[in-house]
Formats: sequence, C-alpha cells, structure tokens
Amino acid sequence: MGRPRTTSAVPGRTHAEGPLTAAVASGTAELRPDRDRPHAWELRLDGAPQSLVDLADPTHLGFAYQRRIGHLIDLAAPARQPLTALHLGGGALTLARYTAATRPRSRQQVAEIDTELTALVRTELPLDRSWQVKVRGGDARAVLERTPDDSTDLVVADVFAGARVPAHCATVEFARHAARALTGAGHYAANLTDGGPLAFARAQTATLLAVFPEVCLVADPAVLRGKRFGNLVLFAAHTPLPLTDLTRRLATDPAQARLLHGRDLTDFTAGTAPATDTTAVPSPAPPPKTFT
Repeated sequence: MGRPRTTSAVPGRTHAEGPLTAAVASGTAELRPDRDRPHAWELRLDGAPQSLVDLADPTHLGFAYQRRIGHLIDLAAPARQPLTALHLGGGALTLARYTAATRPRSRQQVAEIDTELTALVRTELPLDRSWQVKVRGGDARAVLERTPDDSTDLVVADVFAGARVPAHCATVEFARHAARALTGAGHYAANLTDGGPLAFARAQTATLLAVFPEVCLVADPAVLRGKRFGNLVLFAAHTPLPLTDLTRRLATDPAQARLLHGRDLTDFTAGTAPATDTTAVPSPAPPPKTFT
C-alpha cells in the first residue's frame, strides 16, 4: 500500500494486481476484482460481502440494497442539488461515492469504527480529491448522538459488526437520534438482513413506526416470504415519502422488489413491539454457506 500508481488512467488498485487480503480491526478484509467490470472491486469482511465499488464509475451500484438506497438519494431533492449526508457504517464508501458523483458539492460525513479498514480503502480504492467526504473513526451511534439537531438531509444506517446489525444501532433511542438530526425534509435509510420468520425485520419496522410518521419497507419478495436470507431496506421521513417515484424506479431494477407501506406495513409487523435499548438484540447471523 502507498505505492505510486502508473499502470492505469483510473487511480486505485488495478485488476492486474489481483485480489488482496488484509487483516483489519474487524476481521479479514478481501478485495476481489469484479469479473464483469474492469475497474470494479468487491469488499468482503470475513467472507461476507460489504461493498462493491467501480473506480471508473462511482454511480454504479452493484448490490440490490444499495440501488434501492440510491433511488432514495436520487429522489431526496431535485437532481444534482447538494445534500448534507451522514453515513453510519463505511465499508468501501460506495453510497458516499454515489452521492458525491450524482450531487456535486454535497457535504458528507462517514462513521466507520474500523480505522484500519478505512486506511485500506483510501489507499486501494481512493476517493476523488474534490469530494467533500470526511471519514471519522468511531462508533456509529456515538457519532449520531453528537450530530446537531436539524443538520442533515440524509442519514444512511448500514451498520454491521461482522454480518450482523449490532443491537445498540437498532433501537427506538437510536432512531430518535436520527429523527432529531434530520432536517424537516430529510430522509432516513436503514439496511438490515434477516430471514425465516423475519423477527428482527418486523421489530425494526415497528421501531421506526414508533418514531417516524412516514415509513416504508423494500425487499425481495422471496425474503419477505421468509424463503431466503437477505437484505431489507427501511426508509423513513418526517414528511411523505416519494412512494410513486420510488415504486417506478424499483420496477426498473434487475432484482425484484416489493414495497410495503401503510396498512401493509403495519400488518407486516404482526404486532411486534419496537426494540429499545433494554430489549434489542443483534440481527440474526446468516445461515451457513449464505455467501459461498
């Protein structure tokens, strides 16, 4: 790491250099070249996919859950209008790159507790120097709690310890801090994983419904039916969500998605109680061979 780059017009690690494995604070990080895109890399932590970054095209979102959040970023304000964004959980900074590329002059802060991972990403998958992205080493909730009231247009919670959402970042108290930090027209997005009876996803939905007046859930229909383990994305806001445009964009995605809102969303919770700091549990561990 730290060597000069002379073999490619695109700054950063080249496919000719091959995959990279490195020990970081949170485990073993792997950078795997993407077979279909000559400048794209997948970041894995202890075998679990974390991020996909195309160094030549920061608007490319290779994971379905990231495309869904990308749609919300697109709809959060008029095209190319800068946003103030807080990303809780950094990984390879895919969504921060997307926001910077699609909304120039956006001011963004990223909370990533693993500073060794951040150093690896900055070296091998560097950010454009013109982007206003500050990555701070620290616990996501601690950073959120220090965020001033009414200061942020977008909060994205993509917090994982290993392959599980930590309990302290999945509570009513956590959601209240996000709601407090958002501007009146701001948007909140949370990525989580679950499977089977979806007990964690139902509790997280009830948690956001207890804090925000507007909430919707987006996921693959098979995940919603409990047929497989996967990602679910929750969106929330103080004002009505752009449901019509969001549904239209989801319909164009290569991966199927279903959006739940209103009565359908309430029914999905099945009477599950919101999670609090005294009752919350981490999201379930992925079943064996989920990522093989």
